[in-house]
Amino acid sequence: MKISILIYSLASGGAERVVSILLKELKGYEIELILMNDTIFYDVPENIKIVYLEKSNPFESGIKKFLKLPLLGFKYKKLIKNSDVSISFMNRPNYINVFAKLFGSGVKTIISERIAPSQEYKTNSLKDKISRILIKALYKKADLVVPNSRYIAYELNTIFQVSKNKTQVIPNPIYLRECKKEKDEFIFINVARFEPQKNHKLLINAFYKANLDAKLFLIGDGYLRGELEELVRKLNLEKRVIFLGRQKDVFKYLQKASCFVFSSDYEGFPNVLLEGLACNLPIISTDCKSGPREILAPNTHITKETDSIEIAEYGILVKVGSEKYLAEAMKMMYEDDKLRYNFEKKAKKRIKDFEVKQIIKKWEEVIEKEGK
Repeated sequence: MKISILIYSLASGGAERVVSILLKELKGYEIELILMNDTIFYDVPENIKIVYLEKSNPFESGIKKFLKLPLLGFKYKKLIKNSDVSISFMNRPNYINVFAKLFGSGVKTIISERIAPSQEYKTNSLKDKISRILIKALYKKADLVVPNSRYIAYELNTIFQVSKNKTQVIPNPIYLRECKKEKDEFIFINVARFEPQKNHKLLINAFYKANLDAKLFLIGDGYLRGELEELVRKLNLEKRVIFLGRQKDVFKYLQKASCFVFSSDYEGFPNVLLEGLACNLPIISTDCKSGPREILAPNTHITKETDSIEIAEYGILVKVGSEKYLAEAMKMMYEDDKLRYNFEKKAKKRIKDFEVKQIIKKWEEVIEKEGK
């Protein structure tokens, strides 16, 4: 069976990392990777052929991107004419994948939504309005939609009219590995791009407010880095808040940490929480849509949202955007050895649900079913 996988690029994001794992772990298939931009952060196996649908300019105007969609869909249809299954990740590739189907590709079309659309496209801007219209019009035309969280599936079913029969949730995978603890001081750690969605300002301000004898490691990069560094200087935290830049191997820093702390306003299914669990770290996370609740409080309803602090089964959830409650949770985790130890033990159990082999099996089942 021949599979085409379409994604914008292989930059250092969560969806890109999942694609890199699929390229490595899906066995017995002929796989072609189709990109729209030549940024490649993750390793691509030598046997994988890379084809470019275009060499996109990431700073293209939204209108130009919109107008090009049918043209790119027609071009993609030609590229995948010998494929059995086409799998796409993220919005624009998803639209293009469905357009190729509508243009008569004859290829089974699987699209994967990676973020809660109501959070990503919630304003009345033209861009967000068009995105909501495209999702509602196109996603239900795919053969299968694979969200990576139950909450995203809930939104697609209830808001965007995608049939439950066409929806199959497959969470993100994680490689389990030995994580040797190297703690000689208390370190909070965060891994995320420096973008507004990740709300590092909230995290830095909460860390300052908590006023603990601890450090905060920030792994990642992005256009807000200068602004965040200025905030750290303003709060006189230069010796306690450490910017580590982008890292291919975050585990060498996770094993030095005492607690993983996550401050996003919204998500899809954050890989970094899995990485924290894989290193047996206690976790504090905003209760944002979507992902953290499903990971840390899997037996609660997906639409529940804490209005303060919730001691969940596998970590602590705090109200989105609350500096006060995030600071309190950090102080709680810092001071309560028993609480930390309990979460460290439970992390070992929870992370097994996301182990690569289990998740790859789910993808194989979907591919085999759709590719028949």
